[in-house]
Amino acid sequence: MTPASLDQIEIALLKGAGPAVVERCERLGLHSVQDLLFHLPLRYQDRTRITPLGSLRPGDEVMVEGYIRVADIIKGKRRSLLCKIQDGSGTLTLRFFHFSQAQRVALRSGELLRGFGEVRVGPNGLEMVHPEYKVLQADSPPADLSQALTAIYPATEGLTQARLRQLSDQALSMLQRRENALTDWVPAELLRQHRLCSLEEALLYLHRPPAGISQERLLSTTEPHRQRLVFEELLAHHLSLIKLRQQALRIDAPVLTGDQSLRQALLASLPFSLTNAQQRVVQEVAEDMNKSAPMLRLVQGDVGSGKTVVAALAALQAVESGFQAVMMAPTEILAEQHFHNFSRWLEPLGLKVAWLAGKLKGKARQQSLEAIASGEARVIVGTHALFQDDVSFAHLGLVIIDEQHRFGVHQRLALREKGMHQGKAPHQLIMTATPIPRTLAMVAYADLDCSVIDELPPGRTPIQTVVIADQRRDAVIERVRGACMAGRQAYWVCTLIEESEVLECQAAEATTEQLKEALPELKIGLVHGRMKATEKAAVMAEFKAGDLHLLVATTVIEVGVDVPNASVMIIENPERLGLAQLHQLRGRVGRGSVESFCVLMYHAPLSQQGKARLGVMRDSTDGFVIAEKDLELRGPGEVLGTRQTGLVQFRIADLSQDEHWLDAVHEAGDWVMRHRPDISEPLIRRWLGQAERYSQA
Repeated sequence: MTPASLDQIEIALLKGAGPAVVERCERLGLHSVQDLLFHLPLRYQDRTRITPLGSLRPGDEVMVEGYIRVADIIKGKRRSLLCKIQDGSGTLTLRFFHFSQAQRVALRSGELLRGFGEVRVGPNGLEMVHPEYKVLQADSPPADLSQALTAIYPATEGLTQARLRQLSDQALSMLQRRENALTDWVPAELLRQHRLCSLEEALLYLHRPPAGISQERLLSTTEPHRQRLVFEELLAHHLSLIKLRQQALRIDAPVLTGDQSLRQALLASLPFSLTNAQQRVVQEVAEDMNKSAPMLRLVQGDVGSGKTVVAALAALQAVESGFQAVMMAPTEILAEQHFHNFSRWLEPLGLKVAWLAGKLKGKARQQSLEAIASGEARVIVGTHALFQDDVSFAHLGLVIIDEQHRFGVHQRLALREKGMHQGKAPHQLIMTATPIPRTLAMVAYADLDCSVIDELPPGRTPIQTVVIADQRRDAVIERVRGACMAGRQAYWVCTLIEESEVLECQAAEATTEQLKEALPELKIGLVHGRMKATEKAAVMAEFKAGDLHLLVATTVIEVGVDVPNASVMIIENPERLGLAQLHQLRGRVGRGSVESFCVLMYHAPLSQQGKARLGVMRDSTDGFVIAEKDLELRGPGEVLGTRQTGLVQFRIADLSQDEHWLDAVHEAGDWVMRHRPDISEPLIRRWLGQAERYSQA
């Protein structure tokens, strides 16, 4: 009988893996012996040498050895056992808050002790709290030190490093002992082409490094054994996106050719001409919708580049072809902005635009639902309320999703399912004003075709960005007064305090009162996340109409607010926000022909990263440059809002360090699908498990 492969052997079969250990391993996503092999060390500890006590410094994580000179129980706020050890070069205190009678007896004066832990400053000099230790027998040969660095694994409560090492030792032993225990799915041709070692060699090296290898070298992003696994993980991820795209394209979509009559009428009515970039993207979208395969296109455009017109033209192509189009936005403010634009442009063409959001209740909601279900409403704009159970479409041909990373995956899937008609799926157009670095687009959106509107409409003046400390608040208030008295309008943004919406709103209310005192001649309004939608809309309408000089707001105004007369933006505590969010906020000004200013008013002292981020904002207004820097400074999870999107969390790859692999991985993925499609499924399963289902939108 062929022995089971390591992905089929459960952890419960290993020595020391009782029910409690198995349950804790499952918390870490570890079910099989293969899972243990791919549960890679976070870092390493150096237990290869004894450090003299006289040379210890706070923060060192070291092995020490010395004779116990004093061992006492100290009674204070917390009872503790203190042992003072000496080695001839100095002394060190070992502190135990939890100890047994057996420990009390073993740790007595005169014993030779070897311990490992982190050195810190205590009440009476340097100490280690709860070090790992061993009492050495004076008449026995000294215990051997480790020959190599010791792996430290990602852990969970109740699962010790010693237990994880014991389990991975058994997994590594099986890997070496048994032939074909772990299939190396990466074909030999690709390994040779990229000069990569075998899978077994890489895993053994990283779990149990050879003697003499430093931690710096092991954790280096160029370390060859690490790079071998980075390549395989990125390849697995890319194959999962190829597979998802293939699945999506297996479904037919309606061919939406249209006769161009509505599109030409809209273009003729606009008071501006499309930029070359807008025309190019409109053409790419139109060609996609002319096909029987569902369009899956991402349109990126910097703040103010004119994505809404592109969306409206796509919607009209669907309507010309006898279908409905729906546009979904993540917030009511942004959805309303789109609704007003679409109504202004499309109703003169004889089209009914319906509106659906959570705040729509009773008879008005019922009328909207009936217009959508009957097909009377040809274009529908709304929030996530669009995929509630009682919403049904007459004949949906196009789904437009704005700021798609703000939606949960299942919500996007639900909207696509609602549009299924006679086995055909609607086309999907996804838009974002958060420029996505090429690196991230290649990994997160490789299943989508990408278009970029890389040109701003003419007549826009660049925004001047100033970074100043909040000690100069009075000068900033004077600048606001000057701009408003000259007929302009301004925003004052209060950012999140301690991740609490309640506190943020309180801060915005307090700021409004202070500004009313300081600027009695100005009309000042306030919007924040805890106001009713109707209240928010009323204040925004006043500001847009020019009835308010100054709008104090939380970050709810980040997207979708378009007031060309607003030329000053003050952002308090900008160091609390990511670069993409700051760029979005800044994009609320600079929409007219007057020179605009954005003042980033920080609270000192700034961290190094804070200085770097605000420096990027001051020096660049290019969203793509800013997005690349944001990725570098914060990592992909933060930039895309991973927790919500379900974007795969990499185990070993790091996009900001490993982007040099991406082109090679794309080529390798295409090669695999052509020559070895049989290996894509096991590779995906090994690295992503069930995670690839998250990208199916």
